[in-house]
Amino acid sequence: MIPAPMNELSPQAVSPRERLIVALDVPSAAEARALVERIGDAACFYKIGLELFTSGGAFELLEWLVARGNKVFADLKLYDIPETVRRAVANLRASGASFLTVHGQRSVLEAAALEKGALKILAVTVLTSFDKSDLAEMGPGVDVGALVLGRARHALEAGCDGVISSGLEAPAIKAEFGRRLLVVTPGIRAAGNRPADDQKRTVDVAQAFANGADYIVVGRPVRDAADPRAAAAAIQATIGSVFAR
Repeated sequence: MIPAPMNELSPQAVSPRERLIVALDVPSAAEARALVERIGDAACFYKIGLELFTSGGAFELLEWLVARGNKVFADLKLYDIPETVRRAVANLRASGASFLTVHGQRSVLEAAALEKGALKILAVTVLTSFDKSDLAEMGPGVDVGALVLGRARHALEAGCDGVISSGLEAPAIKAEFGRRLLVVTPGIRAAGNRPADDQKRTVDVAQAFANGADYIVVGRPVRDAADPRAAAAAIQATIGSVFAR
């Protein structure tokens, strides 16, 4: 039997407004601040990914977001020798970030969990940009569902708090692990709208939560909207309706 993490967060304790994480997928910290200010009170949780972390000013942006009362998801997808990952997590745990991503290799996850403190470690299962042809490169007979569940199990055993998973695999994760693992789902697109981009395994907002997601990460549908605040507010309205049922 796999023990629940000591700092387990019941999904019922999460405010509906926090369930939307807006991805600040823009080239610079200045553009990220401008986007946050345009969105205003329509979102309170933001993701800083590799693009921003390599642009300069990312840590200052993180501090700015935390100081204004926002939550931050550091989407760094750490993957290195365990000792390097352990030291990196030790550096990040006092940054004010709430979530940090680490690739789902067992030894790497264990190293990250050793130093997490209050920082929640999320294991990347299978990227939502991957499809069967990408998985075929890993070897013959690789099944996405089995791979996701295996990595989710490794995450829980390693002491991590949750996983990054497509909404398509979220039901199986919740069926097996329940509240013991948070599920954070990217690749969110409008209902019936097949993306004309690199996201391949997608769901819409309502379906993501119906499938068991605790949080969703939304980038382009908000960032590229004519009115990002209105786009975020529309998503919040959908989330509110889902959790009012």
